[in-house]
Amino acid sequence: MPGGRLTKQERQQIALGLADDLSYAEIARRLDRPTSTVTREVLRNGGPGGYRAELAHRATERRAQRSRQVAPRAAQAAPQAHGRDAAAVAEFEESLTGVLMASGLTRMTARVLTCVFTTDAGSVTAADLVQRLQVSPASVSKAITYLERQGLVRRERDEGRRERYVADNDVWYQSTIGSARANDQLAATARQGVVVLGASTPAAARLENIARFLDFISESIVRAAEQAREVLHTGPAVASGDAGPAPDEAGAPSRDG
Repeated sequence: MPGGRLTKQERQQIALGLADDLSYAEIARRLDRPTSTVTREVLRNGGPGGYRAELAHRATERRAQRSRQVAPRAAQAAPQAHGRDAAAVAEFEESLTGVLMASGLTRMTARVLTCVFTTDAGSVTAADLVQRLQVSPASVSKAITYLERQGLVRRERDEGRRERYVADNDVWYQSTIGSARANDQLAATARQGVVVLGASTPAAARLENIARFLDFISESIVRAAEQAREVLHTGPAVASGDAGPAPDEAGAPSRDG
């Protein structure tokens, strides 16, 4: 059942798939599950090298039991802004956290970044993160330090001199450009190998082809990033009722002249 919880048998199939070195997508296809479900399941329970079906199933049962215990308290929580469905928001945040973990972040740094991305204010304080994630200030500080070093968040102070953590609109642009620059460095290193190994050798030809490929990819990435940069600064969509006057009302000529 794609929409339900993973069964013990499905977890055993995931473990077998990992042992056979199958991709998350292939395992998910065989289970008729979303890839994000398998990715989140594996990363939450030891990663590709440490996943154990029995242990994962027990851990899930323990989490479910804890959730039932805190359900009354959650039911009294303040309503979500803009009439959002609290359960749907929580599920989305868990999915986004799993995807960020798959990209290389630890679970804590992924959870912190998810919080920053999904806040309407666009910034959070350490106290906000401690309360929302129910973790220690030290854990938040460590995660923020890493994210800042990677250029994924920046620090600023508000009028009350409190330190806030911001996911700048240009984070993805800077990250994309950084990826292109890494390709440039790899291409330059490959060309050093061409000289060392001898330009007329098969190994040198292979390295030159790699460098040319990376050159093309890097140039394409930078060009696309520059062209799309303004998308990162687009505001929220305006509701149809707030779109302003119709063309005729704004002075545009009507069909009847």
